[in-house]
Amino acid sequence: MSADQDGTNLLEVRGLTKIFGTLTACDHVDLNIARGEIHALLGENGAGKSTLVKMLFGSLEPNSGQIFWNGEPVRITSPGVAKKLGIGMVFQHFSLFEALTAAENIALSLDDGSPIGSIAAKARALSYSYGLPLDPDSLVGDLSVGERQRIEIIRCLLQAPQLIILDEPTSVLTPQEADKLFETLDRLRAEGKSILYISHRLEEVKRICDRATVLRHGKVVGHCNPRDETAASLARMMVGSEVQAVVRAPVAGLEAAQPLLEIRNLSRKPATPFSIPLRNISLTVRAGEVIGIAGVAGNGQGEFFESVSGEVLQQDAASVRIRSKDAGGLSITGRRLLGAAFVPEERLGHGAAPRMKLSENLLLSRHATDGKAFVGIGGIVGSGAIQTAAQRIIKAMDVRKSAPDPEAAALSGGNLQKFIVGRELDRSPSVMVVNQPTWGVDAGAAARIRQALIELSRSGSAVLVISQDLDELFEISDAIAVMHNGELSKPMPIAEATFERIGLLMGGAEPGHAEHGLEIA
Repeated sequence: MSADQDGTNLLEVRGLTKIFGTLTACDHVDLNIARGEIHALLGENGAGKSTLVKMLFGSLEPNSGQIFWNGEPVRITSPGVAKKLGIGMVFQHFSLFEALTAAENIALSLDDGSPIGSIAAKARALSYSYGLPLDPDSLVGDLSVGERQRIEIIRCLLQAPQLIILDEPTSVLTPQEADKLFETLDRLRAEGKSILYISHRLEEVKRICDRATVLRHGKVVGHCNPRDETAASLARMMVGSEVQAVVRAPVAGLEAAQPLLEIRNLSRKPATPFSIPLRNISLTVRAGEVIGIAGVAGNGQGEFFESVSGEVLQQDAASVRIRSKDAGGLSITGRRLLGAAFVPEERLGHGAAPRMKLSENLLLSRHATDGKAFVGIGGIVGSGAIQTAAQRIIKAMDVRKSAPDPEAAALSGGNLQKFIVGRELDRSPSVMVVNQPTWGVDAGAAARIRQALIELSRSGSAVLVISQDLDELFEISDAIAVMHNGELSKPMPIAEATFERIGLLMGGAEPGHAEHGLEIA
């Protein structure tokens, strides 16, 4: 499918070009989207995908090229113009006010002046009909990343757009939520709506997309029908070479290895009416081991990460132990000084300060642990050492950027993720705790991050990975535990784990009590 019967596409771009300084982010891009099709936009992090869709949504203006809407040339000078045309977008980075409710955030994007009660009712009904349940009265600041994504999707759908741009929509959804979203997209396509779909999950692209356009270094390098390709061939088109497979060699004798991270009967009361209490969580991660934690979004993973990282302190100092030292009462810096490193799930604003340069973000996170290297006599910051370290991380993780030392917000989501993970790996920490390590990262970069986590563990470190991507957990973990309603199951050795067993635990099945008599523990 490439155009309507009368030969007119819903959207067509010809020669669209965007230049930032010496970087040509989009280089004479041609693209057409027909009515009633799901069109994939594929490429590595930094290939120009986000720049292209920002031009289509009016967040950026092209330096040259033309955009046609229903066969007519248009200038999309702002998101307001895009919305009036019938273009909606769900960004990878959320644009929500944490102090407002879901309904209030949705109301800010609507221009019809409807009362908040009416908007809340419409949002609730729409969210449940699409299988993405949402409480419009909940405060955004109390919601998980997956729940915030639902707000963005519902807010977009309430505007009844003809073209919906989705940037990594399933990156924070569970497989079950993703399936519901795919049903929604099939329905929208049947209604004649069009979707421009950006994703690094190539199997889902094959599953739902009619056509694909592939970008590499800002240029279109190919078009294809994803259903005629394999995930490997799509990745090869994106990268220009074969993507290296992740290798996880089994390790013998882990039971006798030194415990580097110990969590003992960790409990935490809910901080807000919408938070999940943690209940008697115990877990040991040993030297040389990767433990994965699976779970449906909003089951306490965020609260667990905050407790382990030191964002929230524990009254019982022994409830968290790092390298045999009580750390429950220590701050993030105190735990870093014991050899721990942490990567939160939300990279922009939590993992990095948006308006600070990469080198400045590096200094913020490592001023205590690398004080002698970064800070000289009298507290004077040595910019040379910081720049050297930043460039080392950028090179090791292949971070694509438009300036030598850009602000964090100037990077694409995947490139910022690579930098934040690399910033912590660069320290060779004894304990590494990562929440959603490859959210929004392309296939090649995801493989690099996963392999790096495995290699860190095999060098003698303890690695704890929280992820909603079961494929990822099965690829890198030596054992998998499941978080459900603030409780953590006993880790299951990867040799015994199956998607069915883990899925049952994610759904709330008690260990040892599952469907059809399946024994889980």
